[in-house]
Amino acid sequence: MSNSQSSSSCSCRLCFLFILLIIQLLNLTTTAQASLCRTACGDIPIKYPFGIDDGCGSPYYRHMLVCSDYGKLELRTPSGRYPVHSISYSDPHILLNDPFMWHCQDGDNFRATRPFSLDTSTHFSLSPQNDYLFFNCSESNVIVEPKPIFCERFPERCDSSCDSSSYLCRHLPDCASALHGSSCCAYYPKATESLRLMLKYCASYTSVYWRNIGNNPPYDQVPEYGIRIDFDIPVTTRCLQCQDMTKGGGTCGFDPETQNFLCLCGKGNVTTYYHTLSKHSNAGVIAGTVSGVSAAGVVAIGAGVWYLKKVRAKAPVTCGVQSNDNRLF
Repeated sequence: MSNSQSSSSCSCRLCFLFILLIIQLLNLTTTAQASLCRTACGDIPIKYPFGIDDGCGSPYYRHMLVCSDYGKLELRTPSGRYPVHSISYSDPHILLNDPFMWHCQDGDNFRATRPFSLDTSTHFSLSPQNDYLFFNCSESNVIVEPKPIFCERFPERCDSSCDSSSYLCRHLPDCASALHGSSCCAYYPKATESLRLMLKYCASYTSVYWRNIGNNPPYDQVPEYGIRIDFDIPVTTRCLQCQDMTKGGGTCGFDPETQNFLCLCGKGNVTTYYHTLSKHSNAGVIAGTVSGVSAAGVVAIGAGVWYLKKVRAKAPVTCGVQSNDNRLF
């Protein structure tokens, strides 16, 4: 075999090796892009404005949701972490379970509990569709009365009374006969402090929300145990542009350091698309990760072209024999 044929054969093999290297780098880029923002925790979808990875979603809800290694989603509040049952984005709300609240299986055995609270500075709010039931309250400290009659007689004290004639007390969801001799009354706390005071004089409490099952509320509603938390979805022009599928279908996020808006792109020219939408000079922590991987691919391609030119310039190379001039590593 002539030296030229040997050199040509070797160059082809080197081309093949560089192509494999570039493919690996591109796969790494795709993996990095796909893993920027997880879209689910267990079987609960995670969409804007939420994120379980820092820099994803809206900064208003940063660090609010936590996804465990076992795929369990929890909401952080000042009173603790609570398991998330579901999230609705069409009717924006989160349903929580509070393991410290009273449940049907408890019956008349009231366990120690803690008052649920929300940070009032966030975009979360307790839904007016929640009802709260209190059990075995001290009547010397709590006004426990049938509300309709009591409110007629004492309208100025109506809001402070705990309704002993509540429909839910008489028809506890899933366990109408769970209580045997224990008292029950319904009261909607106006603030966390009023809830704390109620629990100071009551044995326990539980939350019931009214779930919509039709299009004619309140008639198409059924009571279920849990806490409904309503939330706002911040809508901005930049986020809508970012999510536009005709422009690449990005994910709305933010820079963890500055909390400035970022459009996180899962395909296409990430750096160009990012700069087009966000108009920032730096890609930030998350976008920078993808851009860095893409840049590595470009550098690798450039290095490959340079190396092939170098190999071709050295004709007397025997394919399959490494020297200081043609070794890869």
